[in-house]
Amino acid sequence: MSGVRVVEVAQFTYVPVAGAVLADWGADVIKVEHAVHGDAQRGLRNLGGTDAIGGFAPLMEHPNRSKRGIGLALEKPEAREVLYEIVRRSDVFVTNFLADARKKLGIDVDDIRAINPDIIYVRGTALGVRGPEADKGGYDSPTFWSRGGSAVGATPASLGGVVAQPGPAWGDTLGGMNIAGGIAAALFARAQTGEPSIVDVSLLASGAWANALSVDIALNGGPIAEGADPVNGPAIPGNPLVGLYETSDGRHVNLCMLQPGRYWPDFCRHIDREDLVADPRFADAEALMTNWESASKAVAQALGQQTLAFWTKRFETLEGQWGAVQNALEVGNDVMLRANGYVATVLDVDGQSRELVTSPVQFDETPATPGRAPQFAEHTDEILKQLGLGEEKIIDLKVAGAVT
Repeated sequence: MSGVRVVEVAQFTYVPVAGAVLADWGADVIKVEHAVHGDAQRGLRNLGGTDAIGGFAPLMEHPNRSKRGIGLALEKPEAREVLYEIVRRSDVFVTNFLADARKKLGIDVDDIRAINPDIIYVRGTALGVRGPEADKGGYDSPTFWSRGGSAVGATPASLGGVVAQPGPAWGDTLGGMNIAGGIAAALFARAQTGEPSIVDVSLLASGAWANALSVDIALNGGPIAEGADPVNGPAIPGNPLVGLYETSDGRHVNLCMLQPGRYWPDFCRHIDREDLVADPRFADAEALMTNWESASKAVAQALGQQTLAFWTKRFETLEGQWGAVQNALEVGNDVMLRANGYVATVLDVDGQSRELVTSPVQFDETPATPGRAPQFAEHTDEILKQLGLGEEKIIDLKVAGAVT
């Protein structure tokens, strides 16, 4: 996306993370923050354990890497004129401000299109732009995770509570990826037709999409999905090679071999139970699935005799599909994630090397190379000078409190 300019009037993670993805893809993303208060997320120094580490705050770096930042007090006419000058030179305008705020600040669709008729206008909302709750805001935990169905889908009925989303910005990050994809499609459509789009993505729609198959089944008369109780064995009755199995150190492996007859002999050899291959109870797929309970007990017994590290090494040559159940640090150090460049090193404001997970799309086999997030209004002077403003005008704007 080199040559594409995005102006972002948004805060927190949902929507800004879309700008981070576009920046990973090479776009010039200008982050507009309030000239005094900045992005409200800058005040959340610790959320879900994401405390600042010196000059590096993961909560800001994750959704804002590689952007340029400017501080504008959009309630002031002078600041809006600066924004409009940026808009004139941009391809995409993206915001998560609510409708009333957009109108008040002069950044609604008609306002922005009056300045640049060819710009793609993007709204990231909590619940959508139509309906009785269109004017309400939201965050990913109540909207994507809870209202979107993931909370129930992840919670066993016997738990006596509801499972929270797995970590900070879970739904925000997935929803932001949807926005980035929508922007890419809109840019393609404009290149083909000359017509700019209005792009809408909501947290609720993103949550429903994440659960689309479960929702589809329920809407068409099927059962309502609920989380399964933790089990040491098959998740699908009839298939001993689909499920979670505990290792000797209390860790787990997830087996997901949907064709058990095909993978059973190779799997048995890998767990040192070649005797099970010749066992007439498991002679073919039909027999194996008929006697699945006996098979799953044998699998559980074998896997429970060694550590996760042992099985991770042993299963390097396993033909069937499986995965280690990893925590966040283990994911970050996953050999395949590293081998494919999905963890990047960036220098923080103090020049210290830090690491960030990159967005999951690569082009031409080239890993993304993100930079750090901008400090508050870090590039204001640079951007104003690119707009053609002289030093005296910049000083006047700062004195008036329009820019920072």
